[in-house]
Amino acid sequence: MTAAISVTGLTRRYRDHLALDDVTLGIDGPSITGLLGRNGAGKTTLMRVIAAQEFASAGQVRVLGASPVENDAVLRRMVFIREDQTFPDIKVRDALAAASWFYPNWSAELARTLVAEFDLPTRRPIRKLSRGMRSALSIVIGLAARAEVTLFDEPYAGLDAVARQLFYDRLLAEYAEHPRAMVLSTHLIDEVAGLLERVVMIDRGRVVLDAVTDDLRGTFVTVSGPSAAVEQLVAGRAVWDRRALGAQESVVVAGGLADLDRRRARDLRLSLEPLSLQQIMVHASARRAEDAPERTSA
Repeated sequence: MTAAISVTGLTRRYRDHLALDDVTLGIDGPSITGLLGRNGAGKTTLMRVIAAQEFASAGQVRVLGASPVENDAVLRRMVFIREDQTFPDIKVRDALAAASWFYPNWSAELARTLVAEFDLPTRRPIRKLSRGMRSALSIVIGLAARAEVTLFDEPYAGLDAVARQLFYDRLLAEYAEHPRAMVLSTHLIDEVAGLLERVVMIDRGRVVLDAVTDDLRGTFVTVSGPSAAVEQLVAGRAVWDRRALGAQESVVVAGGLADLDRRRARDLRLSLEPLSLQQIMVHASARRAEDAPERTSA
């Protein structure tokens, strides 16, 4: 089966700044993948290169088996919605009409439904929309396109919590009814955790974690309690973080704990708390900063 997205050894430089550093990843088929990372980590640059809105300095990008660069056949099968999405000086209804001409799988029915749910004024010029309404319009286009590869880069700027939840619900429903490769770049990690089948975490232009979401649950655990008891339980294990306060200690263990270990923890009166996706990203980024040598650009 042809991969939806294949990225190999991708590097992107801007003069003295290395935005992407030897990134390799693949998305084989339908899935909802979270592209996670701090602001400036390289998420937007990666999506722009995949969408052929920027060029790689090195490496290779394939979308649906072919290079997306100046490839109309591929670009019509992919939609890329950005946080700072720009539109020409036209009305909402004209933007939707133009999108319907470009994307062969366009669903006019879904577009009408979403316009009504987001309460978008179709006769209003886009330049007169609020930031939230522009984001809603972008989301309508991104979902109604029903493109085989759908990229959302922080698409909810200006949306309140209710509108964001509407987006998440509609995205999940669309994926269930019309499966496709969806990539959602976000910093609201815990808010979208329930949607994601896979997570790719980027920090300082490099992939620091690439895993199936279900495989991560329970894999990273915070062990807290008396220092001596904590050390007894975590001895010989991979430790991501260690913090001490007096006779108490808190340690993040990578690799999870077996049932026997959990029983030992109860006997030792230790507290066990699984890390959320947000916490995993924070610790993964911290380890990347500790382990990686200082990078310079050539």
